[in-house]
Amino acid sequence: MDSRLFPFLTTEQIARAASHGHPRKVSAGEVLVELGDAMPPFFIVVAGALHITPERVEPIVVTPGQFTGEVNILTGRRSLVRIRAAEDGEVIELERDALRDLIQSDSVLGEVLMRAFILRRVEMIATQAGDVVLVGSNLCADTLRIREFLTRNGHPFKTIDIERDPDVQTTLDQFNIGIDDMPVLICRGELVLRNPTNEEIADCLGLNASIDDTRVRDVIIVGAGPAGLAAAVYGASEGLDVLVLEGNVPGGQAGSSSRIENYLGFPTGISGQDLTGRAFVQAEKFGAEIMIAKAARQLTCDRRPYAIVIDGERRLPARAIIIASGAAYRRLSIINASQFEGVGVYHGATHMEAQLCRGEEVIIVGGGNAAGQAAVFLAENSRVHILVRGSGLADSMSRYLIRRIENHPSITVHTHSEIEALEGDLHLERVRWRDRTRDVVETWNVRHVFVMTGAVPATRWLDGCLAMDGKGFVRTGPDLAPDDLSEWTLDRPPYLLETSLPGIFAVGDVRAGNMKRVASAVGEGANAIALVHRALKE
Repeated sequence: MDSRLFPFLTTEQIARAASHGHPRKVSAGEVLVELGDAMPPFFIVVAGALHITPERVEPIVVTPGQFTGEVNILTGRRSLVRIRAAEDGEVIELERDALRDLIQSDSVLGEVLMRAFILRRVEMIATQAGDVVLVGSNLCADTLRIREFLTRNGHPFKTIDIERDPDVQTTLDQFNIGIDDMPVLICRGELVLRNPTNEEIADCLGLNASIDDTRVRDVIIVGAGPAGLAAAVYGASEGLDVLVLEGNVPGGQAGSSSRIENYLGFPTGISGQDLTGRAFVQAEKFGAEIMIAKAARQLTCDRRPYAIVIDGERRLPARAIIIASGAAYRRLSIINASQFEGVGVYHGATHMEAQLCRGEEVIIVGGGNAAGQAAVFLAENSRVHILVRGSGLADSMSRYLIRRIENHPSITVHTHSEIEALEGDLHLERVRWRDRTRDVVETWNVRHVFVMTGAVPATRWLDGCLAMDGKGFVRTGPDLAPDDLSEWTLDRPPYLLETSLPGIFAVGDVRAGNMKRVASAVGEGANAIALVHRALKE
């Protein structure tokens, strides 16, 4: 057994943990936690042994001094393992709130527990030891969407590719699934979801089951990108009652970045998914609650407390709001571009997309840092063409990326160039682009295009509540004109990140004048919490 995943606590550490819980006698064969149980407790073995059994994995034996649990235990989500007493014995039992209190108040124990929880989840993902099976084709956009949703939510799952897996028919017959039903998600080994939405997947997995959406929160944060997660970490760690709403998957645009190398403290770089995944767990550690696949539909701003409307008429009230809903890459302005979304046209370059285009030529549209990071990453196994409308990359890309691109034998930059047409049947097969310098149109048999250009702010749900600039980004602080403040009711001017309504703040890519850097977004999220504290005292 890997000692990093299942370390032994000292007698002193067990005693400190015991003060947060209570002793419990267990009998041989007794089931302490069943697969799918919501809000499972945490156990430290004092005497005897426990068997921990993930789905499709041999039991793990936990002996005196060792403990149960992984990251789901902090969120209250359904258990991915069965825990059974292997023999008569005794455990110390802690409920979720008591465990959180222990982790926050005891730095040494907190570090031991959090490291083990995270490593166990990483191992479960690597071994596909989850309660979900995805059956589909890698040539299907919805299969890719579901894989991305599960991956970026850190949920372990097994994939069955209907075009490659020789045993696929056995699974289809077992659950009475037809080819026309693809993709299919088999949830908890019993529920079959045919091409489910992300919200349906979240409901099936119980990602939001433990969240109380009726009480008035100190602050609701809309968006779980770097800015929103930073606000959640700082807000929850400072004692605020924090709820984060994420309409899709945590991480935002940064979460789809293959490698971020200019973020402070990571000299060798870190993937966007790793960075935002750690921030997600960190926020939950301090008690922030994060609601997944629940999009903000409307801001109710005519009275206080403010409220965010989700699911039709469902309202989530809060004393303060932080808008961190971000921005999305622009879609190609080509008539049939949507036909190839997920089946040849992508807006993120993670390991998942890299596997799909391994050994093939790819096109990247865009000249910003995200496009540069994607080019360097994909060039490890593919031939990369970067198309930019302008004369080069210097105006929009960091110099270290430009140098790598210039020196990489597998990357070619095409200036004054843009795509004119996409061609193919079920999957993208060819691309036509125009080189305006030579005024020629070239056709390439390229099956993968990564679009990383421009930004469209996610602000339609604000429905005229707040002042915005001409492109739809939210104005804040000194950028607000006198005409923007017709509804302002306080004697003081708006704080730096405050919008045209008191107690509502905007941070990150959704804010007018933002810096479009991860570090800047994180800083704004942290600063917004300091301003929320001031606003709540008024």
